[in-house]
Amino acid sequence: MVQLDYTQHLPQWLGALLSEKFFNACIIHEDAKKNEKNVFCLDCCEGLCPRCLNAHRSHRLLQIRRYVYHDVIRLGDANKLLDCGFVQSYITNSAKVIFLNQRPQMRASRYSGNCCIICDRGLQDPFLFCSVSCKVQHILKTEGELTKYIYRCTYMTLPEPGLDDGQMTPDTILEPVGSTRSESGSSGGEVGCRAVLCTAATEIVRKKRSTLSAFRSVFRPACGPGSGMNRRKGTPQRSPLY
Repeated sequence: MVQLDYTQHLPQWLGALLSEKFFNACIIHEDAKKNEKNVFCLDCCEGLCPRCLNAHRSHRLLQIRRYVYHDVIRLGDANKLLDCGFVQSYITNSAKVIFLNQRPQMRASRYSGNCCIICDRGLQDPFLFCSVSCKVQHILKTEGELTKYIYRCTYMTLPEPGLDDGQMTPDTILEPVGSTRSESGSSGGEVGCRAVLCTAATEIVRKKRSTLSAFRSVFRPACGPGSGMNRRKGTPQRSPLY
C-alpha cells in the first residue's frame, strides 16, 4: 500500500482508491445481503456496495474486481485515469487487469530475473511495477509529483448488470509479451492451440496404455487350458520303508 509520506501528494480520488478496503461489508447496509463494497465512486471518493448505487448513478463509477484475495481493476478502466505503462498486467476471464496495491510476500524475493522496482516481486520483461501503488511510489520518489501521469476522465460507467459480479475465477495467466489477445476476448488461435494440445495429450495417453498392456502381457502368467498353471499333479509316491 502507498506509504503515508506520499498520500498528501496524491489526488484525493487516487489516495482514497488505494487505501479503501474493498469487499468488506458496507456499514450503511450491514444487515443486507450482497453488501460487499466492490465499486468505487470517483466523485465521492468512497467505496460502494450494490445497494448504494442508486444515489451515485450520475457519478463516475469504477468496478473493483478481486483475484487471489487482492483488488484488481481492468487495464482499460485504469488507462482512462492514469498512465499505467510498465505495470504488470494479467489476463483473467478474457480481460486484462492490474493490481491496485502490492501484494505481501512470505519471504524475501530470490528472483534473479526482472523484478518490481519497489517491492522486488518477480515480473515478466519489460514490466517494472507489480501494481499501481508501486508505480505511484516510484514516480513520487523520483519526480515528486504525478501531474503528467494523471488523466482527466469525465465519464466512467459500470458493466451491464449480470455480466460481471466483480469476482475473478482462477483461470488467470500472465499477459504474454507482445500478446495479440484483445481485452474483450481471446484470439481464435488460442482455441486452436488448446484443441491441438488436447489431441496430443490424448494420443500420448493412448500410447502409454497400449505399451503398458503389452508390458503386462509379457510378464502375466499364462492361465489357458494348456498352461502349466492348470496341470494336475499325479498321486504322491511314498518312499519304501526299510
